[in-house]
Amino acid sequence: MQLFDTAAGAVTPLIPRGGRVSMYVCGITPYDGGHIGHAFTYHTFDLITRRLRAEGVKVRSVRNVTDVDDDILRVARLRGVDYHTLGAGEAQRFDADMSDLGLLRVEASPRATARVPEMVEWIARLIDCRVAYAADGRVYFDVRNFPRYGALSGLSRATMIELSRTRGADPDDPRKRDPLDFVLWQPSDTDEPSWPSPWSPGRPGWHIECTVLAATELALPMDIHGGGDDLIYPHHESEIAQTVGAGVPSYARHWVHVAMVGYRGEKMSKSLGNTVFVRDLLNRVPAGAVRLMLCAHHHRAAWEYDDGELTRAQSRWSDYLTALTAGARFTNTDAQAVYDDFMARLDDDLDTPGALAILDEVAGRPLVPGDELAARVTAGQVLAPMLDILGVRMPLR
Repeated sequence: MQLFDTAAGAVTPLIPRGGRVSMYVCGITPYDGGHIGHAFTYHTFDLITRRLRAEGVKVRSVRNVTDVDDDILRVARLRGVDYHTLGAGEAQRFDADMSDLGLLRVEASPRATARVPEMVEWIARLIDCRVAYAADGRVYFDVRNFPRYGALSGLSRATMIELSRTRGADPDDPRKRDPLDFVLWQPSDTDEPSWPSPWSPGRPGWHIECTVLAATELALPMDIHGGGDDLIYPHHESEIAQTVGAGVPSYARHWVHVAMVGYRGEKMSKSLGNTVFVRDLLNRVPAGAVRLMLCAHHHRAAWEYDDGELTRAQSRWSDYLTALTAGARFTNTDAQAVYDDFMARLDDDLDTPGALAILDEVAGRPLVPGDELAARVTAGQVLAPMLDILGVRMPLR
């Protein structure tokens, strides 16, 4: 399987080690339902898992839950509810959305609040390694002592500073030695949860949460680390820094990122309020149609949702459903060639639009010419295993 690796800037082979692949995908901050942007990301890594398992590769997939950070605390405060109650309810709703969409269950979904003591230990380790410093009850990562900072994203210093400003950081914080230094620990406000630490009663920064959860669940380096491409900087860049900076030789072998889904001219985002929720789509069309809509787009190409997307996907789903019970037949050789071509498309950087083109050809194919007695494989038998790998559930199976 070949996947584009953000760190390498090229499509590179994914080679399982000992017939196994470990994968960590950044999960949600649970304060609202799952939207199409979430679905596109987690659908992509679900397809990678399904493709690998089809070849007998064992995949351990981890997707964290960021159940304490600025956003969930802000929303809990606005709604007048406990952040734990808010997070538990929304995480349960998200899991139901993804399950009903047809995603496989992940092997682990660790919560940030369960590993705060380990985060404190990791931060202390970074201070001992002289890549972090304490100031006024806070702890910052010192990017000046980590020259590789910025290598993953390839961004200029000026661009990173500007993105920090718009993505939750404060480059103008006077306590920082460098505008790009990021928070590892911060004091909690009076209405926020807090944990003991050598620096202050407080809570961890966002980036350290994923590093510790990943290191707890998977042996490093993990094979695949992924998420939306809006996480490349600063989140994933900072994860690398605080992992390697603590003396871990390598954090991840492959970095896989998924493009954003837009709606009404902007990136779909809970914070912007321009969301199309997965549950609303599942109430309108079969889950398989939603998966086909997602498959129609390459995971590295940004796209914008409109209802025409869903209409076209539902039409395709209906065509496949008809083909599952139609009279078209294939020879064993022809059926195998179709399957091999389909798998080759997925192995080419997860080319799902190309894979759908093959399914479309099968669904519209008449009886093969020549010896009809040799054509014993039905269109349904050809389509079924390929639809399974795409996570498309069909009735009458």
